[in-house]
Amino acid sequence: MLAMALAAIDGTIVSTAIPQIVGDLGGFSVFSWLFSGYLLAVTVTLPVYGKLSDTFGRKPVLVVGMIVFLGGSLLCAAAWNMAALIAFRVLQGLGGGALQGTVQTVAADLYPLKERPKIQAKLSTVWAVSAVAGPALGGMLAGYADWRWIFLVNLPIGAVALWLVIRHLREPQRARAARPRVDWPGALAIFACGGLLLTALVQGGVAWPWLSAPSAAFFAGSVLCAAATVAIERRATEPIIPGWVWRRRTISAVNLSLGALGLLMIAPTVFLPTYAQSVLGLGPVAAGFVLSVMTLSWPISSALSSRVYTRTGFRDCALIGMGCAALVLLAFPLLPYRGAAWQPALLMLALGAALGLFQLPLIIAVQSSVGWSERGTATASILFCRQVGQSVGAALFGAVANATLAGRLAGAPAAIRPGLPDDLDSVAHALSHPAALTARATDYLRHAVSTTVDHVYLGAGCAALVALLTLLLLAPRRFPIRTEEEN
Repeated sequence: MLAMALAAIDGTIVSTAIPQIVGDLGGFSVFSWLFSGYLLAVTVTLPVYGKLSDTFGRKPVLVVGMIVFLGGSLLCAAAWNMAALIAFRVLQGLGGGALQGTVQTVAADLYPLKERPKIQAKLSTVWAVSAVAGPALGGMLAGYADWRWIFLVNLPIGAVALWLVIRHLREPQRARAARPRVDWPGALAIFACGGLLLTALVQGGVAWPWLSAPSAAFFAGSVLCAAATVAIERRATEPIIPGWVWRRRTISAVNLSLGALGLLMIAPTVFLPTYAQSVLGLGPVAAGFVLSVMTLSWPISSALSSRVYTRTGFRDCALIGMGCAALVLLAFPLLPYRGAAWQPALLMLALGAALGLFQLPLIIAVQSSVGWSERGTATASILFCRQVGQSVGAALFGAVANATLAGRLAGAPAAIRPGLPDDLDSVAHALSHPAALTARATDYLRHAVSTTVDHVYLGAGCAALVALLTLLLLAPRRFPIRTEEEN
């Protein structure tokens, strides 16, 4: 849990210190790479670390990942300009990939099937606490100390976690090859393919237009690298992403449905805070609370999910959860304009409860359907697909939001059109400083943001329906479960 906390809190603590970091180091035009670079490194390393943990064991991979992450944190605190900080954030991400995937695999190794919901719920609690504590801690450190402490704070936590893992994690002896082979060409091909694809998705529509030469070059490069990856993996003795990951219906169905989960999660995590501040007029803290209630119900629902899937089965439990999530997402556009803050908060509370019934049973089902030598690879493939889904969702829903908002602004009455901002960030900034706007223009912009977020939630509801159809059409009614003796 301490190791997971390193990766969990890092995703939220940095965001609140961005003004201080930019003010000290400069580089406002590229600061988004503090997040994009970290996300890219975590995503492309997940399948590699999964295979390495199956080859060499979980403990050495986890220890190396923690050391790399802590080394990256120390270097981030010593960064002298924005380029150096971005590079060190990428190094942090190279360690963060080992933390996220390996901790989930260790939990499945240490606990039998009946106890896995409890430990997975505790790991979910780590993410919930981090979602609330991270921004508050980052704001306090940046405001009352120095932004460099948001990276230095990782060191004592990581040191304790590292000591506990080295001292107390005991892995049973497993039969391994005398000279384990690592598919390094396949790992490099995955790095290249994932890096090009994620860069295209993250930077498209931001650093350059979607229909532009850089965007086309990155997408074409990712396709070529994907073809090279398939060719290399087919010939490899121990491929990083084995073919059985996609040939087995259980794993392929869960991978695709978790990819849809990553996609739909962009709606609440990215667009709900803007809605809460721009439409409802809430402050940043209150807007964060509207979102954070989802992280409160998610671990509770996850902990109770075993009572559902032991009666209905893993697939049907996940279908119930995603069905409820689809209804919640599709209900969001029905909220009254400028309603009370408790209304979206209530929906997010219900969404967290629904997704707890969806995600955890599928992760446990996949981990329980494979043996020790395949569990790291299977777990990493799930997390990899979810991360890719988030990147696709950010690009897709960002395009939907921009198109909707552009249409609304283009259709503004001529009397208020002059001086109106032209993108979502500018609109949110204008609404937070409304002195320069007339009352009519302010109301029109709030309506525009409300319509934009409604369209994003409709898209997220469609992603939830895709996840439902994937499970119905691809997943077996009863997942194959290995006994503890077979593991």
